[in-house]
Amino acid sequence: MNQLSVWELESFFAPADIIIAGSGFVGLWSAYYLKKHAPGLSITILERGLIPTGASTRNAGFACFGSLTELISDGEKMGEDKMLELVEMRYKGLRRISKLFRDKEIDFQRHGGYELIDGNNIDLNELRSQIDRLNRPLKKIVKLQKTFRMVDHKLPGFGFAGIRHLIENKAEGQLHSGKLCQALLQQVQSMGVTVLNNIEIKNYEKVNGHVLLHTNYPFSFTASQLLVCTNAFARQLLPQLDIEPARGQVLVTSPVDGLPFQGTFHYDEGFYYFRNLGDRVLLGGARNKAFEAENTDQMTTTLEIQQELERFLKEVILPGRNYSIDHRWSGIMGMGSEKMPLLQSVNERVFCAVRMSGMGVALAPLIGERVARLMTGK
Repeated sequence: MNQLSVWELESFFAPADIIIAGSGFVGLWSAYYLKKHAPGLSITILERGLIPTGASTRNAGFACFGSLTELISDGEKMGEDKMLELVEMRYKGLRRISKLFRDKEIDFQRHGGYELIDGNNIDLNELRSQIDRLNRPLKKIVKLQKTFRMVDHKLPGFGFAGIRHLIENKAEGQLHSGKLCQALLQQVQSMGVTVLNNIEIKNYEKVNGHVLLHTNYPFSFTASQLLVCTNAFARQLLPQLDIEPARGQVLVTSPVDGLPFQGTFHYDEGFYYFRNLGDRVLLGGARNKAFEAENTDQMTTTLEIQQELERFLKEVILPGRNYSIDHRWSGIMGMGSEKMPLLQSVNERVFCAVRMSGMGVALAPLIGERVARLMTGK
């Protein structure tokens, strides 16, 4: 590579107050709030891909905070208080997205969300009891009399097969993940943040009170502080973290003539999820059919999961309808021993904000602000 010019050394590649690793949702929201709290900070974001590489632009575009059965399961695993704290973080994050961006700008649509219950091993009275039990604390968070409610009367109109009960959540919505990422990128760049792509941080070291970052190029970057926001890939820089990659696979159909539903839909504790994309269907998940194989950072699709998604699509979502599969892809989520995000100071100059557990869209605004406060002391 040619030597850098003095202009480049004093602009794009100048030493920064803060370098952020990763230009996904958490990295961008962190940059936004760092600039809000301390406008004079020089901030550079380094992204290893052409665009964010991970989950931010490869998810299903849900603006959600957890389905009923997912929250019940989370409450059993992490305790009711922590589960509700996480729900509040997600909900507040979604509110901040709506406050900063116009609906049209990010294709935010408020069709509501639903959970499909097939009735297997489900006691209807127990289901109603759980809905009532969860609605009480959620009322303080979501400000709705009933966040979840049974709407079995809507089932015939949606055309699903083998589903006995339907639970509605009017506070849920859907958005365009790519447009949200672009809008955030434009926002932070307008605030003076430098974003450089195709730069992979190989390792870092502390030198003379600064952090020296070694990359895939024959030059280094210098910063006073480093913030790692690479989520599932964070252990490449911070191997001690409790975080594991988890692949989420997705497919999208061709347009479906007279598609009978709009909104976001969950099934089986949220392990299956689908939504309308105009008159197409986007379906993802089924990771619980092959947990071990899907705990990977390989961004590929597999025959096993794709066939399971196609089965679910054909037998449950669109029985008897004509369509083809037009798109397939995967994204990599960051999971760990618990669902609470990992936000901490690794040492006096290195911080991390990772492990979004598949809820990065909703969590990133709040996590970005919290890590900004941690790093600036404000």
